[in-house]
Amino acid sequence: MIDSLSPRLALLVPEMMLLAGAVVVALMGLSKRRGVRDALPFITCGVLLLSIIALPLTYTTPRALDAHLLLPLLGRFVKPLIAVMGVWLVLLSVGSVDRRLEDSVARGRQPFDAQRVARGEYYAFLLLSLMGAMLLCNATDLIWLFLAIELVSLPTYIMVAVGGHGSRPQEAAVKYFFLGAMSTAVFLYGFALLYGSTGSLELLAIRDALAAQAAGNGIDGLAMIGIALIVLGLCFKVTAVPMHFYAPDVYEGAPTHVSAFLSFVPKTAGFTALVIILTCVGWTGHAIIAPDGVRVQYLGLPTPIAAILWMVAVLTMTLGNIGALLQTSVKRMMAYSSIAHSGYLVLGLIAGASAGIDAIYLYLVAYGVMTIATFAALASLERRGEEINAFSDLAGLRVRHPVMAWVLAMSALSLVGMPPFIGFFAKISLFIAAFEANQLGLVIAAVINSAISGLYYLRLTLTPLVAPPTARSHEVTSVPSRWPQVTAVVCGLATIVLSCAAGALLDAARSAGASAPSTPSTHSHGEHP
Repeated sequence: MIDSLSPRLALLVPEMMLLAGAVVVALMGLSKRRGVRDALPFITCGVLLLSIIALPLTYTTPRALDAHLLLPLLGRFVKPLIAVMGVWLVLLSVGSVDRRLEDSVARGRQPFDAQRVARGEYYAFLLLSLMGAMLLCNATDLIWLFLAIELVSLPTYIMVAVGGHGSRPQEAAVKYFFLGAMSTAVFLYGFALLYGSTGSLELLAIRDALAAQAAGNGIDGLAMIGIALIVLGLCFKVTAVPMHFYAPDVYEGAPTHVSAFLSFVPKTAGFTALVIILTCVGWTGHAIIAPDGVRVQYLGLPTPIAAILWMVAVLTMTLGNIGALLQTSVKRMMAYSSIAHSGYLVLGLIAGASAGIDAIYLYLVAYGVMTIATFAALASLERRGEEINAFSDLAGLRVRHPVMAWVLAMSALSLVGMPPFIGFFAKISLFIAAFEANQLGLVIAAVINSAISGLYYLRLTLTPLVAPPTARSHEVTSVPSRWPQVTAVVCGLATIVLSCAAGALLDAARSAGASAPSTPSTHSHGEHP
């Protein structure tokens, strides 16, 4: 049956499964039976696992090449990455969505009302957001790319609002929505300018048009402004300067399981979109034939775009780490930490296709398990029925919750880049890629910022393990569901286990970053091979 589908449709089978799963869980969430509603997160996990199983059966190299994609094999790495992390993000949320409402219904304090439950909608929107991130890998034109980016973002606005209780999630959702609308307008205007310069919406045609411009008098100003606006608009998705300022308020106001989702999925989608756009602009799209007539050299990004990314990287790393140093809230600290890590990832964008793309995706694998482990440990604990958020809540956690204390310590050490954790190998790969791209100054700035980050990550490590318990921390208890703890332990162990597979992950990401063939040009705008 799959063989009878066109190549483009066959590649979309995992996304079709997620769409069907979203419809099913949305309808099941309206059931009056408590057992049916409690099964929703596990059904969601089952749908994600089915999409992972279907991927190697449908996403074959011949089909990917026949689909005329800009990066034909990108989905073979990115889609399972998103689905696997999605499974842990779902398990992290078990027992959190609609918890107070379900308890009130179970105790007979109020009757069941299908209009008030949000669990089905939450998991449906989660699947739709993950589907949007997967669809980015199959983008063939700017319209597809725009719709996929928005499909990632729009469900998250609702997830922030319905994922918890009280007014703070609604306030965070409003801030997130309006700032997201502004960023959408910015990069959509950039799309319009890029179309006006190249005369096409197709990504392959845009790449060839820009290569032709570069081979002549250089990329014109209209295209350059459009690319700059696209990069700035997508900075919102990846929490990078200058579109970073919403993150601390949204992370703190959103429920912990939603903050975990925001820390990984939009960031992965945003960097995937940036990789696709910048592949059109430079990297493999603008190649020259070496004097021997055989070897192909790939040159760098246009100087103005590289300069913008350079400034974004330095400012994002610096402001993120300095902001994190000043926080007393763990979730706000993690928000600023997320900003800083986006700065590190921009190094891979500047490094380009030769080594940067594979380093970006290895880092996203590491960042996913590290942050999910941290947020899962936080989600597994509560104080007087409320989420814990202050560092004082974590003081002396080793006494009553030693496993979660060690998970927080391991994830923090991995986030700072200490061996033997996966964060060390991921960060080193980014630094090496930037160094090989002759970005020594940027590497030095990244190393200094990594040293600064050690100060607040050391606090997250030592507070649970070394600090004496406080009156607040004595009131910290485990949440009723054990799944957040399971997620924390598995992802915490993954920070060590994945270190053994860092080389294999890097190789897999390298093959995923291979670009579709293009006609080499004899000139380019870059200076380094």
